Amino acid sequence: CALKPGVPGLSENIKVISIIDRFLEHPRVMVFHNKGASQLYISSADWMSRNIDGRIEVGTPVYDDRLKQRILDILDLQWNDTTKARVIDAEQKNEYVKRGNRRKLRSQVAIYEYLKQCEEKQGGQ
Repeated sequence: CALKPGVPGLSENIKVISIIDRFLEHPRVMVFHNKGASQLYISSADWMSRNIDGRIEVGTPVYDDRLKQRILDILDLQWNDTTKARVIDAEQKNEYVKRGNRRKLRSQVAIYEYLKQCEEKQGGQ
């Protein structure tokens, strides 16, 4: 990650985690809290200059409330991963998230189960 989170005056309000697990994932989701109003964007961009400079990338806001909630639910599972998540800090030590007394959560398994439940609720539509 080229971004160094937690740098005072620059990125102190930015948090980054990395999850390396069974499935190759590159979620490109940005959530901004603009005076209490969440704005959610999805993008094809890998946010690396070698990719952005030589490719056509697309980003768009998500307006549909149901889709926003699904994406936020998935992000919540990832932020609460206590098994495979690593914290990317200003020193880029990439240490595993400290679980403490939280339950063990492997986000990729939890996301699979979440999406399966969503599909079952919709009756496969």
